[in-house]
Amino acid sequence: MKIYKLMKKNFMTIRPEETIEDALQKMSDMKINGAPVVDKDDKLVGMIVKADIYRFLITPGHIDQCPVEWVMSKDVITASINEEVLTVARRLRENNIIAMPVLDGDIVRGVISIEDILDFYIN
Repeated sequence: MKIYKLMKKNFMTIRPEETIEDALQKMSDMKINGAPVVDKDDKLVGMIVKADIYRFLITPGHIDQCPVEWVMSKDVITASINEEVLTVARRLRENNIIAMPVLDGDIVRGVISIEDILDFYIN
């Protein structure tokens, strides 16, 4: 099965200039643990996850008004919209990550998470 059938198509993105506080609030509101970071042209520039934010904030001197770009991962592991589910599941596991953006060329079309894949195999 192709990953585009499982990915979340209704997903949130964050801009690199947004504050960490705003990113955390948006993630909490949507009950998610991370989101792709995109530029003004909606091109992927990073990925931000709550765990990275929390590690950043426990360092003395770091505040939640810092921009997302200070914390986001810039070397993002991604999936292609036409990849097979098992291939993407292996990549998630091999890289010890919980979710990744799904790209169609340079544009983020969705997000796939471990939970999405587990739900597919369980149901």
